[in-house]
Amino acid sequence: MDRECYLQQIEKVIEEGRYKADWASLATHPIPEWYRQKRLGIFLHWGPFSIPAYHDWYARNMYIQGTEEYEHHLSHWGKHTDFGYQNFIPMLKMENFQPKEWVELFRAAGADYIVPVAEHHDGFQMYESGLSHWNAAEMGPHRDVMGDLLAEAQRSGMTIGASSHRVEHWWFFGNGKQFESDIPKQVPRDHLYWPANPEPENQHDINGQPEPDDEFMTDWLLRCCEIVDRYQPRILYFDWWIQHQAVKPYLKKFAAYYFNRAEEWGGCVINYKHDAFPFGCAVPDIERGQFAEAKPFLWQSDTSVMRGSWCYSQLPERACYKEPVEIIWDLADVVAKNGRLLLNIGPKPDGTLAQRDVEILRTLGAWMQVNGEAIHGTGLWRYSQEGPTAIQEGQFADGVSRNFTSEDIRFTCKGDTVYAIVLVCPENGILRIRSMREADASHLPLFSGAVKDVTVLGCTTPVVWERDNNALTVNMGEYRSSLPVVVKIKVN
Repeated sequence: MDRECYLQQIEKVIEEGRYKADWASLATHPIPEWYRQKRLGIFLHWGPFSIPAYHDWYARNMYIQGTEEYEHHLSHWGKHTDFGYQNFIPMLKMENFQPKEWVELFRAAGADYIVPVAEHHDGFQMYESGLSHWNAAEMGPHRDVMGDLLAEAQRSGMTIGASSHRVEHWWFFGNGKQFESDIPKQVPRDHLYWPANPEPENQHDINGQPEPDDEFMTDWLLRCCEIVDRYQPRILYFDWWIQHQAVKPYLKKFAAYYFNRAEEWGGCVINYKHDAFPFGCAVPDIERGQFAEAKPFLWQSDTSVMRGSWCYSQLPERACYKEPVEIIWDLADVVAKNGRLLLNIGPKPDGTLAQRDVEILRTLGAWMQVNGEAIHGTGLWRYSQEGPTAIQEGQFADGVSRNFTSEDIRFTCKGDTVYAIVLVCPENGILRIRSMREADASHLPLFSGAVKDVTVLGCTTPVVWERDNNALTVNMGEYRSSLPVVVKIKVN
């Protein structure tokens, strides 16, 4: 690809387009109506890091002397001079990859959008690229795996997206220069490891040094625009570190190009972290975390089926799977607070999905088959939640399971229907919904509408219910569930 011609094309689109490369212009870009309907997406972390099956930062940590990953690499793969990270690429064959089967599973789980990792911090592109030979179409699988997956997802009706984690590549392999390894002291530009700069002392310092230079950031811009032009993703997810001040001029230019190009397709959305965008220009994302309360703006939570890794892992302490009920808890909590959940799985290097991943998605799908109307197409109710269990707000809060009770309830609504998602089914089958009690709303903004009918989704027999000034009490009879139960309440 002629880089200079491509840069000129990018500048031309921005010059002639509605959106310019400044925050004031970008802030006028609306969130498309179709995005407001999204509730559950599938995230995919895949790449050469799936071969050692450790975790997704193995590429960096294997070059840090003294770490567990460094010692693991020596004992399992040999000296870094003889077997470096690049040597995993031919082993990533994905020979059993069946994108149609994947998409069928994702759709059955209730997912309506998909965001595979296009390029992780390791710099290996999981798509066909004209900018680098280090991509899945030319190496490893010798197939445009991301392109094939997105095409199948689009055929199924899913909204397609992609994620870029490229910006951290500025320093991701820098530690490999501190000892004899396969990373050259002077890395040529066309190498996987380029530029392998020293790692900032504080990665969260938005002015940290050494900062990305124009050569690297121009390459970053071209790679991001290439993803947009090749695949027309409606959602573009950025991992962290794009909040660094040196990135901002290129980030504005990318957003302007993307917003203008997407005018042809019905709009687009960017997900970001850490105030990389001024508020209102894009959709904020919370990694492995949530908000404590409902928000008036759209947001996203991303989490993984594993607690200790985003990619396929066989390490016992990393491959610690969540229970399906925990995923459903997250989904209910996030949707009730005006968010959407991006759920990650890590495919195996042979192109199949781990059995536990499949089981979790199938359990989620079975629950959604019965209760999905409380998730899809719903909006905020006057309350988002009730119950004693507080949600820890912020990132990386999903390390331990929450101890929800039958008093913990999340609310959504649609038309004349309020859905009360009871996170733990009570042993005695008696549900008490205090937010739906008979209340005097003359001075406080309490719910005071009439309740016409009450049912429990999945319960095949009529339930008995009554309402007083303490609660709306629902007796489910013999019906019980090991997963959250949904009370469907018709109001007037």
